[in-house]
Amino acid sequence: MMRTYDLRQQVGFVQLFRFLPMLLAGAFALTMGLQAQDTSTPAQPVGAAPAAAATPDAATTNAGSTTPVAGSMDSMNSLNDSSKLGNGDRVSYRVVEEQKDPVFLTVSDSGELDVPLVGRITAKGKTCKELAFELKPQLEKEYFYHATVIIGVETFSNAPKGSVFLEGQVNKQGAVEIPSNQNLTVSQAILIAGGLADFADRRKVKLVRKMGDGKTQTTIVDLVEILDKGHSEHDPVVQADDMIIVPQRLVNF
Repeated sequence: MMRTYDLRQQVGFVQLFRFLPMLLAGAFALTMGLQAQDTSTPAQPVGAAPAAAATPDAATTNAGSTTPVAGSMDSMNSLNDSSKLGNGDRVSYRVVEEQKDPVFLTVSDSGELDVPLVGRITAKGKTCKELAFELKPQLEKEYFYHATVIIGVETFSNAPKGSVFLEGQVNKQGAVEIPSNQNLTVSQAILIAGGLADFADRRKVKLVRKMGDGKTQTTIVDLVEILDKGHSEHDPVVQADDMIIVPQRLVNF
């Protein structure tokens, strides 16, 4: 009987050693699971709002707006000097020395801006740079020892910037609207009007502009240099109420 008992006892130890690796693996998995549970996000009370995830662009999303153009510049020399303002255009404005945030101004139907400390001033047909240098001495006269005036276009109105009028040797005489979102040159205006007539003098096209003092300024435009030779720098940008006159050649053959 003792021999039989010892044999069974030995068999039991053999079975134990066979299952021992499985028992150790199970215990290790249980331990790792408990550790992972301890480091997880704590449970929130019922009805509590979930915690907001911290994201790098959260501040940008919450801000919901971009910096005004006038808030990103400090030099008057860097202001836009190519695009003319027109009715309905929206600009941002500030005086650097005032140390205030930019304000938003809109060009009225009469072509004016209502500028703080200055009042209403004609803006239509002027660039931001021209307008800023016009305001500078007015502000320095009464309010600032030195005024750095910053004006930047925020949005252009969809309304046309006025019209330029064509006469003479063009295929379609009359008014051509100036687009709201781009500059229009003399050659482009002529092309919109159907191009030059057969007897047009391409070298002596006249651009006539009314000046502020009531006088007129006439510029001779050579379309041969512009269209045939590619010298686009000689192609003037038109303004509202300009007149383009295309004369006839003296000898037509």
